[in-house]
Amino acid sequence: MNIIIAGEGKEIHFLIKSFTSKGHEVIVINKDEETCKKIARIHETITVVCGDPTKLDILNDSGIVYADMIIALTSQDPDNLIICQTAKNIFNVRKTFSIVNDPENVEIFKQLGLDTVISTTDIISRMIEEKISLEEITNLLSVEEGKVSIFEIVMVEDNPVINKKLSEINLPNDAIISCILRGSDAIIPRGNTTILAGDKLIILSLPAVQADILKVLKGSI
Repeated sequence: MNIIIAGEGKEIHFLIKSFTSKGHEVIVINKDEETCKKIARIHETITVVCGDPTKLDILNDSGIVYADMIIALTSQDPDNLIICQTAKNIFNVRKTFSIVNDPENVEIFKQLGLDTVISTTDIISRMIEEKISLEEITNLLSVEEGKVSIFEIVMVEDNPVINKKLSEINLPNDAIISCILRGSDAIIPRGNTTILAGDKLIILSLPAVQADILKVLKGSI
């Protein structure tokens, strides 16, 4: 896959390493000449284009006609929008990915045709909130840009659901216990499955009901 990364930031180095290690071709576009020299020095196998990625001629010089994906990481939301829209509408790039600094721009960008839009502010705030309020939830994994969460809760002796059958536990409608890890065994639970102390519950849910799940299973949050 040919991937263009437009913008700046420390995350660029991680992305370059990740993509090149998987065999993808990477091109970086950046306005700052010194930054371009540094990126080229660190990552010798990639192509670095110095210029404004919002400009047609710079995108064209980068070989965008051969790109499968463009990732816009500039600090300016309008620039990220222009980059992705130009790539998609003029150069027919199949996948467009943009970060936004203002969370209110997420839905706007999606309505304007961008494929994937991520708000760094939303991610950071969500992680902080989850860490503060849901200390007993571990291995949290977001799926489909945070629409669904998969996480693990370890049950202990004094939890209110211990020795109860699954059918007796009133979980929120937007949550299911998809698997129970019991010792070396993995159990796909049914209504008559009993929760035991030491069980690790793998739960699939909407993020909004995680606190309610913890209250039901642990008795408090």
